[in-house]
Amino acid sequence: MGKQRDLSTGIVAQIQALRQQGLTQIAEQLGISQSSVCKALKKNCSKRTNCSGVRKTSARDNKQLRKIAVSNRFKSTSELTGLWNKQTGADVSRSTTYRRLRELGFKSRVPAVKPMLNKKQMEKRLKWAKEHGEWTAEDWQKVVFSDESRSFGDQGPCVWRRGGETYNHECVKRCVKFPQSVMVWGCMSARGVGKLCFLKKTVNAAVYQDVLETFLIPTVEEQFGEEDFIFQQDLAPAHAAKSTKDWFTKKQLEVLAWPANSPDLNVIENLWAIVKRKIRDRKPTTLDQLKQNIATAWEAVSAETCDKLVKSMPRRLQAVIQAKGAATKY
Repeated sequence: MGKQRDLSTGIVAQIQALRQQGLTQIAEQLGISQSSVCKALKKNCSKRTNCSGVRKTSARDNKQLRKIAVSNRFKSTSELTGLWNKQTGADVSRSTTYRRLRELGFKSRVPAVKPMLNKKQMEKRLKWAKEHGEWTAEDWQKVVFSDESRSFGDQGPCVWRRGGETYNHECVKRCVKFPQSVMVWGCMSARGVGKLCFLKKTVNAAVYQDVLETFLIPTVEEQFGEEDFIFQQDLAPAHAAKSTKDWFTKKQLEVLAWPANSPDLNVIENLWAIVKRKIRDRKPTTLDQLKQNIATAWEAVSAETCDKLVKSMPRRLQAVIQAKGAATKY
């Protein structure tokens, strides 16, 4: 096939003038090929491209899509396309919807997960943050943080959000504490990670006290010796049980008062995230392999990393105060 000849300036001008018409009509009217029309319009003629240069959606349609996306953050692109076509009477494809969403600043991202907070809990978080607002980084270095973590399930649907909306109320995934999965207990301080415990059964008060005796006590003896420290735990039923409180009294251990539903204040949550990232690409085929991966990643966390996390506590408190008790980015 011979080389396609260049179109004259006059023909190109006519094509530009007729660009509101369809590709076929322009080609037939001017007696040239469709590919020549595409070339003149500087468009790539393919199934995904509107070679006439005419956008299928108006500014008004795009504004409607923005409203749909904001109201349906967790819908898929296909579902948003269906809603958009239904509300505007348009007939756009999934790929068109995706491009318009990108143009509007939306990106599909894994949602941040934050616990649900009621008004009373937010008030208590704010009060707690203010009460401990004068604590320095050195004060927090005396705290041993603890937590259970279940891992490593499905992340769920993505969310449509724009820049700066990561922690907006409607963009975060709500979670109920302790979804069914394998659970691990751990503790840490600014001096490093503590002993790790893989829990084999439901954690009631008796099981929790056994974990503290077997894993917490050796950790604080190793890290603090005869120095004073403060133990942090959340308000899980086994933690708040009367027998557990009696156990702390018997052991003469000081326990830090803690607001409910406040994982953003517990630096060990970030430590769990580090461990999960380290093992994310590994594909264990047995439970023992999974446990070994977790233990290896846990032990590899440096004391410097732990110290850096603990030093973030003053900033976390300030963030809670600024958010008036609501969830923060931490």
